[in-house]
Amino acid sequence: MISSENIILHELIGLESLVMTSSNPTCKVKGIVVDETKNTLIIEQDDVRKRIIKQDSFFRFKLPNGTMIEIDGSAIIGRPEDRVKKKIKRRW
Repeated sequence: MISSENIILHELIGLESLVMTSSNPTCKVKGIVVDETKNTLIIEQDDVRKRIIKQDSFFRFKLPNGTMIEIDGSAIIGRPEDRVKKKIKRRW
């Protein structure tokens, strides 16, 4: 089960998200994560998909149990299947 302790190891697709800060100030996006690549998240907002670069961004995710968690995008860089293999470095 996904939790605040292991979110870095999980796939983010399907989670509600908010881009709190980004290198592009026009990217204040709130929506559902519909795809994830090594360096980007694709978030759908009002039937429009926006590609957000993970590096230099700060995200807030709503977990299935309703908990809100904030994550630095640099902590989730990498493909989801590769992040499972990484050792967790606590950044919060």
